[in-house]
Amino acid sequence: MVNRLESLWALLLIGLITLGVSACVQTDVMTKSELSKPTGKGRVVLMPVDVELYSLTAGGVAEPRADWTSAAKGQVSSTLRRQLQTQNADLVDYVEPQDPVLLDRHQQLMKLHKEVGATLLKYSITPGLKPPTKKGGLDSSLGPEAVALGESTKTDYGLFVVLRDSYSSAGRKAMMVGAALLGVAVSGGAQVGYASLVDLRSGDVVWFNRLSSNTGDLREADPALAAVQQLVKGIPL
Repeated sequence: MVNRLESLWALLLIGLITLGVSACVQTDVMTKSELSKPTGKGRVVLMPVDVELYSLTAGGVAEPRADWTSAAKGQVSSTLRRQLQTQNADLVDYVEPQDPVLLDRHQQLMKLHKEVGATLLKYSITPGLKPPTKKGGLDSSLGPEAVALGESTKTDYGLFVVLRDSYSSAGRKAMMVGAALLGVAVSGGAQVGYASLVDLRSGDVVWFNRLSSNTGDLREADPALAAVQQLVKGIPL
């Protein structure tokens, strides 16, 4: 499953680069028609952010960069927490359980969310690929494992965030300049990701927002803040 997912992410990144995503940030919010709210203020567990950064080679291959990823993960995590606190969200940080069986269940749930979210992202970017049964709105679920997460963390909702970003290498930049002199447009990196709010009492994905842009830098505080603000804009908390 991991290889298939990483291939999908690579295709999405390269697809956005090829299409030349607009410089302005694009979002695409989907909300379940009936959002079940708990009595009082719902508690939200913030799951570990899934962030990966890449260097885009001259030939357009996205190569992972661990150092960039580490810097961006720290920026996005702290920025996301602060942004949700300004919205008065009753936020709980996810803490890994000591029980290895429970930990494995949580990790499998995060992998499942990544697959479900990547599919929703694909449909969001290319609506024509959406099957007829999925055209009525947001109807995805993470199933009983999400309910188990809510019970173990004593929370009502789970917030999952996935982000991928790529930046042009020196070789790619040189190619862009050379191509421009010949009147050919060659795009640079792209930023793509999504946030999902999951009802942990039912397992349903109740809110989803896609983010895509060819500007910004998740390694720096201000661009990371701008990305996070767009990503969680309108979240029903």
